[in-house]
Amino acid sequence: MKKSQKIIYYLSIIGLLVSLAFLCLGIKGISGIHQVSEYMDEGVYTFTPYRVSAITVENTSTGRDKRIHPTKTIYAVYYHTLEKSVYQWKVETGNSKADANRILQAKKQVKKRVFTRKSSEEYIVVEEELSVDTYVKRQVYRYACMIVLPIGYLICLWIFWRLKKRRSKLVEN
Repeated sequence: MKKSQKIIYYLSIIGLLVSLAFLCLGIKGISGIHQVSEYMDEGVYTFTPYRVSAITVENTSTGRDKRIHPTKTIYAVYYHTLEKSVYQWKVETGNSKADANRILQAKKQVKKRVFTRKSSEEYIVVEEELSVDTYVKRQVYRYACMIVLPIGYLICLWIFWRLKKRRSKLVEN
């Protein structure tokens, strides 16, 4: 096998694995989307930063760095509403505590919309301009793309390998 053919072969196998992973994530995500009727729009609230906290998360790097440091510390700025103290929201600022403290000291208020689920105590904090309908449509679009694009890749890959197999049979005859 020529070197370029080996590269194409291995790249197609990697593409196959990645597309299958995205396909599974898309199916899992789209099955977890709730209907528009299950959400209640609680309105727009003003969120104010009130504390910075260190969070330990899994280290996503590879190789030696991950073996030595399986977890890493990032900093999150927590926001709460003044109107209803039940609603909280956090922003992960990365590994710089100084950046997180700058955000906290600035006390910049952020307007966000809150959706609650009728069947549970869960709530979702989204951008101010989103409605329940547009939020659900965006979720469906995101996960549909995660399903359709890998299926398209798998179809193209299947066609490519069928044509290659057919071509090799014609060359043998």
